[in-house]
Amino acid sequence: MQQDEGITKFTADHTVRALDPRRFGALCCKLVAWRELLAKTQLVGRDPERYGGAGYGNVSTRIGPPSKGRGERALLITGTQTGGLARVTLRDFCVVERYDYRRNWVESSGTVEPSSETMTHGAIYDLSPHIRFAFHAHSPMIWRRARELRVPITDPGAAYGTPEMAMAVRDLYHRSSLSEVRILAMGGHEDGVMVFGHTAEDAGQVLFTYLARSFENLCLVTGVGQDH
Repeated sequence: MQQDEGITKFTADHTVRALDPRRFGALCCKLVAWRELLAKTQLVGRDPERYGGAGYGNVSTRIGPPSKGRGERALLITGTQTGGLARVTLRDFCVVERYDYRRNWVESSGTVEPSSETMTHGAIYDLSPHIRFAFHAHSPMIWRRARELRVPITDPGAAYGTPEMAMAVRDLYHRSSLSEVRILAMGGHEDGVMVFGHTAEDAGQVLFTYLARSFENLCLVTGVGQDH
């Protein structure tokens, strides 16, 4: 079992300041709505029996123009240690302006510091300027059946929240069907999956579709759907 869930592994140059609701309010509400669904289905949250009781899961969206280069694709993301909160508001989000895998560094602002998975979210946005939303969920059902579901899997040696994970995501994009399926299982991060899309609805649909497929796969394996 992972005991370092939720621990930030990068350096953040973070400025503590409240985010402007006029600029970020609408995007925040969209992310809050989807996070509520993920929390109700236990894809985001906190369970004392899992991961040493640490909160898990996070959501983000790009906030800059599509023309921005890699490492500068600013994003709005839930803050560190917010996974277990019953409800989140704008004060539980931060803005990441820049990120650098080689330096293992981010520049951010908000009343909370960025999620420990920020590097992975940045890696997702660096894959294509058309990707605007990314959700990180924990699903034992999908993660344990990733191969049967043909979900691309990152190198098990790449730990969450590290430059290695960010690079593993990039490598997976070039050598697998990731660009088509828009979901990956994090081989070195127990139960961790990432989905992404041009809209929040795109990302959410991918996640719940594969969750349903994982239950279908379990049904076929166990013979629950067969007449006796």
